[in-house]
Amino acid sequence: MIYLNIFLVAFVAFALSMVCGGGAGLLLIPILGYVLPAAQVPAALSIGTSVSSLTKLSLFFRQVNWTIVKHFLPSALPGVLIGAWLLSYLAPMYIELCMAVFLVSNLPYLFRKEPTASKDKPRYSNHFLKLIGFLAGFISALTGAVGVLFNGVYLRYGLAKEEIVATRAANELILHLVKLCSYASLGLFTLEAFNLGILVAMAAIVSTYLMKYVLPRISTRIFSKIGYGAMVLSGILLLNSAVVRIQEAHHPHIDIIRVSKGYDAAFSWNDLIYTIEFKYGEGFEFEKIIPFSDLDPSRQAHVLSQDVGAAKIVIEKVYALKKISYEAYYYDQDDQLIKKIKFP
Repeated sequence: MIYLNIFLVAFVAFALSMVCGGGAGLLLIPILGYVLPAAQVPAALSIGTSVSSLTKLSLFFRQVNWTIVKHFLPSALPGVLIGAWLLSYLAPMYIELCMAVFLVSNLPYLFRKEPTASKDKPRYSNHFLKLIGFLAGFISALTGAVGVLFNGVYLRYGLAKEEIVATRAANELILHLVKLCSYASLGLFTLEAFNLGILVAMAAIVSTYLMKYVLPRISTRIFSKIGYGAMVLSGILLLNSAVVRIQEAHHPHIDIIRVSKGYDAAFSWNDLIYTIEFKYGEGFEFEKIIPFSDLDPSRQAHVLSQDVGAAKIVIEKVYALKKISYEAYYYDQDDQLIKKIKFP
């Protein structure tokens, strides 16, 4: 059943991709993330999107803007290699989180009255286009998709909707092939990722051929609006996916309690606990648990001299507006607080 759901979602995603210039990969990242480890999602996506790009290129080859390809592609290739290398070290969920925030920030463009694509707007320089190519390759390698992330650049060049679809396909086809080779060399290409990639590719072929007859009937204004709508929707899905992954990986938690003369907020991340304390008349204090070994010898001796036979001693470093101090908490075997001291 999960494979049927992935095929249907991929079909809808690539259909939207045809009518908004991209975004299929961004829409598929969350659902593939439920089946594959995060580091293998880009490999599966690259198989499907490379086949999709090849299909689009065969249908709209005459609409490719080769001037953009000439400046975009050479700088994108190094970005792909660097991004694929970093993928084996970085957690993709943080990249997804940043992309999600950017995509959702495009919400105001949905309500603009004037068309986004306009030949009257000044075009970006070729140097800027090379920078965009590098960023597109870099982000695409880290996540497996860029989608409509850089559609604004194509719109600023005044490209028609068919030209955007064709030019993006020409730019991305080689990038996907390079990514696949990089993923395989880094051990990120598994049999499960390959199978899901083929499933996504099949949905992409069927969807692209059917939507070929729909695209000419859509106005440029609607095309751009759907594009920004897909960006926002992709951002919401990515945000949910990233938050869930971060929650599972680090178990972040916030507790806010009222204390004498103020409030105490504790934020936990993995096994680390950070505390912000506010007291009337004293202002804010930031507290962080540190190892006993971080104290200098004189402070260690002071803490031990105050020991009342505690089973555990917890040290906090306190950052206030005008000074830095320390607090020591002494707990018994039942984890009950016996004593607390504060020292400079």
